[in-house]
Amino acid sequence: MDEPPSSEGQRSLSESALLGLCPACGARGLFSGVVRFSDRCGTCGLDYSSYNVGDGPAALLIMLVGAIVVTGAVSLQLSQHPPFWVHILLWVPISTALVVGLLRVAKAALLITEHRRQARDGRKEK
Repeated sequence: MDEPPSSEGQRSLSESALLGLCPACGARGLFSGVVRFSDRCGTCGLDYSSYNVGDGPAALLIMLVGAIVVTGAVSLQLSQHPPFWVHILLWVPISTALVVGLLRVAKAALLITEHRRQARDGRKEK
């Protein structure tokens, strides 16, 4: 069984995900848009499309951000009794910012983890 590559000299997973660093060389440029991966690293040429991030980060964030927003909205309603429009003006931008910001980090963390662990699609060896 192959050993995963050594992580000595690499930045931590959280730092790499927050900064959008290439898992192979550490250069910035993992993303070409807000939450869209680049096709490949501009420095080392690592093909990011070979990694299958899927919908796991989005599903996790739906639950996490939903819990934060619902808890905040209920707490605000019970303590201050604001009109409905205050909830809309407050929670829609907060939800959007949390989802976009955390989705970027979650997708990067999953891709970096796949690279470091040499994860591949499931297949049987013959």
